[in-house]
Amino acid sequence: MDSKARVNEFEIIRRYFDRAPNRALLGVGDDCALVRPDAGLELAITTDMLVEGRHFLPDVAPRSLGHKSLAVNLSDLAAMGAAPRWALLALGLPNAEPQWLEQFAAGFFALAERHGVELIGGDTTRSPLRTISIVAIGEVPAGVAMYRGAALPGDDIWVSGELGGAALALKHPERAAQFPELARRLHEPEPRVELGERLRGLAHAAIDVSDGLTGDLGHILERSQVGATLDFGRIPRLAALRSLDDRELERDCTLSGGDDYELVFTADARRRDAIGALSAELKLSLSRVGTIHAGDTKLVVLGPDGAPMSYRSSFDHFGDAK
Repeated sequence: MDSKARVNEFEIIRRYFDRAPNRALLGVGDDCALVRPDAGLELAITTDMLVEGRHFLPDVAPRSLGHKSLAVNLSDLAAMGAAPRWALLALGLPNAEPQWLEQFAAGFFALAERHGVELIGGDTTRSPLRTISIVAIGEVPAGVAMYRGAALPGDDIWVSGELGGAALALKHPERAAQFPELARRLHEPEPRVELGERLRGLAHAAIDVSDGLTGDLGHILERSQVGATLDFGRIPRLAALRSLDDRELERDCTLSGGDDYELVFTADARRRDAIGALSAELKLSLSRVGTIHAGDTKLVVLGPDGAPMSYRSSFDHFGDAK
């Protein structure tokens, strides 16, 4: 078939997205899906929307876009300590191009299968711009979900992986061409699903870094009614960022850049050894970068000289593009 040939809504669903349910009682094909959580589990539900020109460029590889559209939702579930189970997908497309849809679905399902996620429904329609909206549903044992409002004075602040790479790739595509790891961080982020599940009962509060470290940590401070201090020198970042001659750009990408989808979490200082052991077991860097303290919901970032650093506000979904 010609890759430009159009297919209708029901052919799109049947050909690219209709798969037999596994855990769901009823999946794609009816007005609603039916799911039944196991006894003693709560449902965690999240949704994210990606809009062409706002969250991704028109020429982005559709396989990578399929991966990222699901990854950003699994990252939200991870921040709550939830195990991903089901997803619903709504697609708005200017044209239903089979080749694009095939690659998008391949990226989506490759990540879904890695984490045991079933696509159980959704919608498609014609739209001036490509628009992708996903609802993801996970399960978490009752009483152990991590809330943004659970940080306590004296908690350590931790972050997984490394920050700033996705923001650098977005701001300077030529650097992404030099460092393929930067492009991967931007277009195919790795949701920290296993980490989120293993932090149950270990961490107090958590959030994923989607809009920038300072902005996302600020949500924890606001909901928990606490303040915090970060040590910039402790914040993990890619070698490509550390090698920059531009210290201002390095600071901006690390503190205010988004799209990293790492987890920031707080935990009692007595949990340091346990978190270190978890880091070694998962083979994932977990870095202690600051402290929660009582008082105003203010975030202070200390520079190498111990003096407070200035930083830019993180991404505003109704402001200028990233």
